[in-house]
Amino acid sequence: MPYLTLAVLGAALLLFIWLGLRARRSHGELDDFLTARNSQGAQALGLSFLASGMGGWILFAPPEVGALAGPVALAGYAIGAALPFIVFAFCGPAIRRYLPRGSSIGEFAQACYGNLVRRWVVLISLLYMLCFLIAELTAIGAITSMLSDVNPALVIIGVAVATLIYTAGGGLRASLMTDRWQAWLLLALLVVVGMVAMQRLPHIDSAAINMPGIPVGSALGVALTLVIAVTAANLFHQGYWQRVWSARDGAALGQGALLGGVITVIVVVVVGGLGIAAAMSGTDLGSPPIPFFALLMDAPPWLTIPALVLALTLVASSVDTLQNAIASLAVTEKSGLSLTSARWITVLLMLPVVLVALQGISVLRLFLIADLLCATAVVPVLLGLWSRMGSSAAIAGCLAGLLGAVLPGWVSSGSLSAGLWAASFPGAIPTLAPFLGALIGSTLVSLVIALSRPRREVIEPA
Repeated sequence: MPYLTLAVLGAALLLFIWLGLRARRSHGELDDFLTARNSQGAQALGLSFLASGMGGWILFAPPEVGALAGPVALAGYAIGAALPFIVFAFCGPAIRRYLPRGSSIGEFAQACYGNLVRRWVVLISLLYMLCFLIAELTAIGAITSMLSDVNPALVIIGVAVATLIYTAGGGLRASLMTDRWQAWLLLALLVVVGMVAMQRLPHIDSAAINMPGIPVGSALGVALTLVIAVTAANLFHQGYWQRVWSARDGAALGQGALLGGVITVIVVVVVGGLGIAAAMSGTDLGSPPIPFFALLMDAPPWLTIPALVLALTLVASSVDTLQNAIASLAVTEKSGLSLTSARWITVLLMLPVVLVALQGISVLRLFLIADLLCATAVVPVLLGLWSRMGSSAAIAGCLAGLLGAVLPGWVSSGSLSAGLWAASFPGAIPTLAPFLGALIGSTLVSLVIALSRPRREVIEPA
């Protein structure tokens, strides 16, 4: 059985390599490698937003949120996962008009606010994407261990190498091409695995078992935390910014981002609903709870392979996007680099990432800190499209966001060190106060300072 599983997973990775390399341009320029500028229609973008946004995390987080916190919190998670695409749908066309030859979030920050804000934005973006990349590769290792006897290190290295081959060879076009196929594949596999898992659930007696959940106030707090954290972080995802300029035009970008957002909501709700069903049925969710995989424990052996291929597809679709995005950000920060240099940067950046992923450690706390840093800066960055915003307002807003993240813990405990500790999420537990403080602080200070400045050139709304 392990050999058959390895063969199927290997075949899936070879398919992704073949699809990706087919999309490369033999005489492409660096700009095309990084942005595939003005080449993608609405459907291709919608599927790409879906595939690049999905990852191994959807098999862990939404089912757990659904099983433990209930449907209100799950709805918050689904909205948070899709909201960045909605923001790009409405702001993306204006960003394209403002910076028609752009390729990165750093360049947008530079055009709006100057070099200092650019460096800070790029640092936050890199930290977030590196955490995301490590988490995805760690996740496929953990899933492989749970569902098969295959050595997880082989799968981690296999995913890293396979995605590197086609992203280093074909750039963003390769990622966009594989995203289309991976999106359809993951949707089909989710249907198959989900239907079989649901059929094997014990009978749910609606009269005896209540819907899982926590008090409404607490559920709303969890939902709001997830909306702020997930939305803010994903708006610093360079892979999504690349797709702003890969769109054929503003209309294609808006339609594609909306399509990706709607399908993302559906997928997160369906997968999270499996967690709710598992909890209602009395299924042992495990410790720590992993509802999706708990549903597969007594499933027929043949289901293991499609479940693993599903996980592999989810992880590969996000990993190739992140690889290309990190290389793109690095290249745009160092002018004069060649296409060959861009490819080597893609390869070299993966070495430490794979080494950390092989350790199997949790990066959740680091992830939450990166999410919080994104929340401190997301409003000032997006307000760059407003005619009154300037570098002083953006810098002050980011600093106020940092203070706002620490202030709730500082006020409640009376100690600055306790506030800093609370904002570092001890126990890797997401809490609303730091995120809300960061968002409110950065927004208020940015608006107050911006309103005191004269207008600059107006950017028309999308």
